[in-house]
Amino acid sequence: MGQTSLAASRRTLALASGESAAYYSLPALAELGFGDPSRLPYSVRVLLESALRHQDHPAVEPHHVEALLAWGRGDPDAEVPFIPGRVILQDFTGVPCVVDLAALRSAMAAAGKDPNRIEPLVPVDLVIDHSVQVDFAGTAQALGKNVGLEFERNLERYEFLRWGQAAFETLSIIPPAVGIVHQVNLEYFARGVLRNKDGVLYPDSLVGTDSHTTMINGLGIVGWGVGGIEAEACMLGQPIYIKMPQVVGVRLTGALREGVTATDLTLTLVQMLRKFGVVEKFVEFFGPGLDVLPLADRATIANMAPEYGATIGFFPVDAEAIKYLQNTGRSAEVLDEVERYYRAQGMFRTADSAEPEFTDVLELDMGTVEPSLAGPKRPHDRVSLSKVKESFLAALAAPLDKDGFGVAADQLGASAPVAGSGATLRHGSVTIAAITSCTNTSNPSVMVGAGLVAKKAVARGLHTPAYVKTSLAPGSRVVNEYLAKAGLLEPLNALRFNIVGYGCTTCIGNSGPLDEPVVDAINAGNLVAAAVLSGNRNFEGRVSPHTRANYLASPPLVVAYALAGRVDIDFEREPIGTGSDGQPVYLRDIWPSGAEVAQAMTAASDPALYRQEYGNVAQSNPDWNAIPVDTGSAVYNWRADSTYIQQPPFFEQFPQQASAIAPVKNARALLMLGDFVTTDHISPAGNIAANSPAARYLLEHGVQKADWNSYGSRRGNDRVMTRGTFANIRLKNALVAPKEGGWTKYLPTGEEMSVYDAAMRYKQDGTPLIVLAGKLYGAGSSRDWAAKGTYLLGVRAVLAESFERIHRSNLIGMGVLPLRFKAGDSAASLGLKGDEVFSLPDLADDLKPGQRLTLRVQAADGALREVPVVAGIDTPIEVEYYRHGGILNYVLRQFMAAA
Repeated sequence: MGQTSLAASRRTLALASGESAAYYSLPALAELGFGDPSRLPYSVRVLLESALRHQDHPAVEPHHVEALLAWGRGDPDAEVPFIPGRVILQDFTGVPCVVDLAALRSAMAAAGKDPNRIEPLVPVDLVIDHSVQVDFAGTAQALGKNVGLEFERNLERYEFLRWGQAAFETLSIIPPAVGIVHQVNLEYFARGVLRNKDGVLYPDSLVGTDSHTTMINGLGIVGWGVGGIEAEACMLGQPIYIKMPQVVGVRLTGALREGVTATDLTLTLVQMLRKFGVVEKFVEFFGPGLDVLPLADRATIANMAPEYGATIGFFPVDAEAIKYLQNTGRSAEVLDEVERYYRAQGMFRTADSAEPEFTDVLELDMGTVEPSLAGPKRPHDRVSLSKVKESFLAALAAPLDKDGFGVAADQLGASAPVAGSGATLRHGSVTIAAITSCTNTSNPSVMVGAGLVAKKAVARGLHTPAYVKTSLAPGSRVVNEYLAKAGLLEPLNALRFNIVGYGCTTCIGNSGPLDEPVVDAINAGNLVAAAVLSGNRNFEGRVSPHTRANYLASPPLVVAYALAGRVDIDFEREPIGTGSDGQPVYLRDIWPSGAEVAQAMTAASDPALYRQEYGNVAQSNPDWNAIPVDTGSAVYNWRADSTYIQQPPFFEQFPQQASAIAPVKNARALLMLGDFVTTDHISPAGNIAANSPAARYLLEHGVQKADWNSYGSRRGNDRVMTRGTFANIRLKNALVAPKEGGWTKYLPTGEEMSVYDAAMRYKQDGTPLIVLAGKLYGAGSSRDWAAKGTYLLGVRAVLAESFERIHRSNLIGMGVLPLRFKAGDSAASLGLKGDEVFSLPDLADDLKPGQRLTLRVQAADGALREVPVVAGIDTPIEVEYYRHGGILNYVLRQFMAAA
């Protein structure tokens, strides 16, 4: 198979406009005798088209096309490159990306090279959506006050992004108070089909620096989350290399019953797929159930692919996708181009389409799905609505190591009054009820459902207890418009679900402070307070430091639990409250019918609303437009006094040649961690705690507590972020057990201190560090700082039983070696205590993917033993990234050589 013969697959597509456009035809591959792509999963066909179209790229070769055509029958470990059509960022992860791009330009200038050569080669869209915090809630003024504080706190970051917007031609930025990145992507950025500079059509595809980039797969667009490091390399022309994906097919049949929501279906699939095991696999949905599954429901399912562990959860393009593009205001030309292109490629699913082949097949009858929540600690721990009370009470008494809360028997009835309110808090009292997060705010059916629950509740005279912090953070301003047109904003406001911002708020820990009397009551009673949110993440310490039980739920159920004020309620048997007529009101009394939801949703499918809100979206925020910007400087003028933006140390005194891979000698364990340590535990996130190293740094630089902001807002400053790495208040490090939080032991003296302070002591000693961990290390959001902070603390290697895909890649991208225990081994089974001295004597420049290495372990008594481990480097290109000290070093050396 050669390049010339593959080029014969180029075809011309006639469009309704009379125009014609070139494309590379997959059916032509069968006509030309290369192989039949029609049996492949639709998601794999997107990878195949990319490889076929990029035959002129130095990293893409004919054998990659051959390997993809042989999917499922060829080498399961074959490595294939994927070059996505675009990159999408949110501001928490986007700011450090732009910081790194600015640093690359500074490094080029320092080397006497043209800094303008550092320019994204694919379109990059950044949505500022993660900076707004719910400081104010429950009033009509909440939105304005929160947005005002957002600009006040983040002006330095926004000034920097305004420079980036002017400095980089291919970077576009959506300003604050527009929407959540994934919903804006779904409603606005996505086109379905893209064109390159030569006018060639190809499938819309992307990667993003947020793990929930996967939401776009609901629209038939392949996209997944990557670390900021990998995204930057992709912007600069590097393919993403992946092992040939296994594709698990999920056959959907039946239809959801009355009263069951898309959220319930999604949580059911999350539990089912996590149990089956789909980590690092593609999931593709098929079957007759797709014919009755709305696009917004598909997007809800696709959104939570990280929670079930898959790389993507994909739905093929079909008539429903075209309908969604039409309803969200896309032009007739776009609709025609998308449908004609996918039909021509044999990638347009219909009810009569042949079902593709899959690695494995699961099946779900959607008629069996029941109302559900997930919690109280993990998104894949689904619990039926009817069992939430029973489940919560069991978790209260269960020990901590059994995912419980360890409440002593004599404290199960603990309570404490909320000063000045007459209310009393108990275990399970709901103190946060938030309609938030792209998962559900992008789905009109559940948003309308929440409004109807509120409308019926208000009509019956119900209200939310004052101790419940209620908030509504729509995923786009379109939601505000259709809720208003349906007459549902007013009842939501009456229950204090006032709009607090257009962004990702509570789901990422930007829930803001609880009222002091509520916090005092929680602390006085040592209570397990609860949060109920329509998000996708509920890991410990994420939502709020004051809510230990966190449940994911549909927006209508968020309203229901806000009204009840507690999670230990059986909605079937216990009233949700007492109406104005003195009679008990049950959830069934205020739950809307499917017909009522459908009628109210008419406004949500008005294309004019979407055209109105996105018509001039980049210039839609006058406060953003008023920020002054230096439009003439290709190289950023770094400010030494900034506490938000600092030039990172990655490229200082940068050698233009890579050093040889060297062994690790006499390393100490910085941390010894257990299973399911997430990037929330590793990466700085949420509030900056008093007396923490990061807080000390800010105070030393004249920043008072009121202006500390959050870790996420300071991701452009490595000095803050390194100090906050492994600082999560729920981190469990066996070296200091049972103490929780960002603490460790400086082993040479046995002193307990912060992780950062210990790492700096080891750095002074010249001692390399490793981290020991259990299963699924690095699960959760694709936070690049989980890898960057690890590297800057001096960690050379992380030894775990298994890794989540993105974090493993990010570690390599920063020059940190992921190591896997041999199958069946663990720190516990090997009797490791964490106080040993570790060496990797055979780590050398001839490192191979998946190579077995010897870990030499010296115990405190001097005894030596050797433990077999496996290098968690899976492909040859990852060896190159690691050899260069990280992916950006690799790319920078390429640019310098070319210049």
